[in-house]
Amino acid sequence: MTDHFSTPAHNNFSPQRLKGIVRKESLQILRDPSSIAIAFVLPVVLLLLFGYGVSLDAKHVPIGFVVETPDTNTQSFISMFKHSDYFEPQQFLTTHKAKQALKERKIFGIVRLRNDFSDQMLSSGDSPIELLVNGVDANQARITEGYILSIWQLWLSRTAQVQGKPLQVPITIDQRVWFNSALKSRNYLVPGLIAVIMTLIGAMLTAMVVAREWERGTMEAILVTPVRLSEFLLGKLIPYFILGMGGMLLSVAMAYWQFDVPFRGSFVVLFFSSTLFMLTCLGLGLFISTITRSQFVAGEVSILVSFLPAFILSGFIFDINSMPPVIQWLTYLVPAKYFVAIIQSTFLAGNVWPIILTNCAYLILMSLVFFALIMKKSHKSLE
Repeated sequence: MTDHFSTPAHNNFSPQRLKGIVRKESLQILRDPSSIAIAFVLPVVLLLLFGYGVSLDAKHVPIGFVVETPDTNTQSFISMFKHSDYFEPQQFLTTHKAKQALKERKIFGIVRLRNDFSDQMLSSGDSPIELLVNGVDANQARITEGYILSIWQLWLSRTAQVQGKPLQVPITIDQRVWFNSALKSRNYLVPGLIAVIMTLIGAMLTAMVVAREWERGTMEAILVTPVRLSEFLLGKLIPYFILGMGGMLLSVAMAYWQFDVPFRGSFVVLFFSSTLFMLTCLGLGLFISTITRSQFVAGEVSILVSFLPAFILSGFIFDINSMPPVIQWLTYLVPAKYFVAIIQSTFLAGNVWPIILTNCAYLILMSLVFFALIMKKSHKSLE
C-alpha cells in the first residue's frame, strides 16, 4: 500500500469526488457537537466576557482626599471628582490614615490639598496639591494620574473664568480624540477579539482533521482511492471555511448590535480581508494536522503556535510598539497581527487603504506559504 496520494495522468480533478469528501466532512461536523460549539457558542461566550467583563477603562477608582484647610475652593474641587464617573472620592482627616488606606488597597490614590491651596491655586509657583498613586499596576496608575490631572486643569480653567482672571499656565492643551472619542476600551477590544475567535475556529479545528483520519484508521482507506490530493484538501477545508466565516459574521453582528461598536468601513472590505485571514488560519491548521497523527498533539500545537500568539502578540491587547525589539520581530510571524490591524481600522477609522492593502498582502503571502508547505509535505509522505 502506498503512503502518498497517487495522481495518474488520467485521474483528473473530479467535482463529484470533491462533493463526496465535503459531504463526509460536513456530516462529521454535524455529528461532533464540539465543532459547532467552537464555531458559534465559543464566540458568543468570549464576546460577552470581554465585552462586559473585561475593561481597560479606569472607572469608579477610589481616591482619598486629605484637606488641611476646608473652604469653598476645596469643596468645589472635590465636587468635580464626585460628579465624575471615573472616581469615587473618600475624605480622610490625616495623611497618615490616607496612606494606610492606600497600603491596604482600599483606595488607589491620594490627593492632598495643603493649607495654602486657595492662596496659590492660580499662581505659577509650586503646585498647591500633592498626588500619590499606587504604582503596583503601572497601566492603571498612568491612566489614573492622567484623569486626575485633566480634572485639575479643567477646575483651574473654570475657577479662573468665574473669577474673571486669566489662567497662568504656560501651555494650554486642546485635546481631540479621533476614532474612539468616548475612550471606550470595548470599542478596541471587541474587534480585536474577532481575530482571536477566527484563529480558534480556523487553526484549532482544522489542526485535527487529518490527524483524526489517522487515529480512526480511515486514512489508509482514503489513500487507496482515486481521490487526488487537491480534492482531499479542498474537501477538508471547505466545510471549516464556511464554519469559520459563519462564526465571523456572528461576531461582527454582536459587535455592532450588542456592544454598539461603531463600524465606519466597508463590509465588503471586511469580508474580503476576513476571507484571506481565514484561509491563512486554515492553512496553518491543516499544516499542523499533516505533520501530526494525534489529535491531542495537534490541538496542543495549534494552541501554542496560533491561539497564544494571536492573544498576546497580535496587538489585540498589548501594544506591539511597547514590546522588546526581539518580540516585535516575532510578531511578524503572527497572522492575527495583520488582521487585527485591518479589523480595528475598519471598525473605528474606516477604509484606511494603506493599512488594509499592506496587511492583506502579508496575509496572502502567509497563506501561500502555508499551502505550499502542505502540498510539499503531503506529496512526500502525508504522515
